[in-house]
Amino acid sequence: MSQQPATSDHVSREEILEVANLARLGVDESTADSYADDISKVLKLMHTLSNVDTTDIKPLANIHEACQELRVDVAEHNINRERNQSVAPAVEEGLYLVPQVIE
Repeated sequence: MSQQPATSDHVSREEILEVANLARLGVDESTADSYADDISKVLKLMHTLSNVDTTDIKPLANIHEACQELRVDVAEHNINRERNQSVAPAVEEGLYLVPQVIE
């Protein structure tokens, strides 16, 4: 594999084909081009993210540590059936009609 600097945001088709060969994967050249483009985009994004200043940001070990204000859970009976069913593909007598899936 060609040696590029660790900060390179580009993966070549040749690198994809070489890694595929080493991993015994059947990857053709057009697919290798697509993979190289996709991986290069991901690496470019990772490089961009690594340049973000996170000096004053506390690490988050668990999503439950983040506080989110929740609204009051109150049942409301303001459903407009006609409006909601006006966009349905099929309705009959106030019911949504769906294709039969079980014979």
